[in-house]
Amino acid sequence: MLRSTAHVLIRTYQLTLSSLVGRTCRHLPTCSQFTDEAIQAHGFWPGGWMGLARICRCRPGGTAGYDPVPETLPEGADWRRPWRYGQWRGPLRCDEVKN
Repeated sequence: MLRSTAHVLIRTYQLTLSSLVGRTCRHLPTCSQFTDEAIQAHGFWPGGWMGLARICRCRPGGTAGYDPVPETLPEGADWRRPWRYGQWRGPLRCDEVKN
């Protein structure tokens, strides 16, 4: 239920507010798509924290490039320590996107 609600909210954002804010995401997939995929793959709680960590990295001086949702949850992450689900800062480990 939470996964489908989150999916609808993210899609609503993508189709409405995203075009007003501008398509400025530095990553592939975009931060909203990453969050949606993370929630669908890992559940609302861990996927939401992964998405929040990704959004925090999407800024000037932050990471950029191809950064897919991990297939497995990080080691040592559990619901009592949700900050361990996401990568909050460098080193920059994303693959460069070649145009």
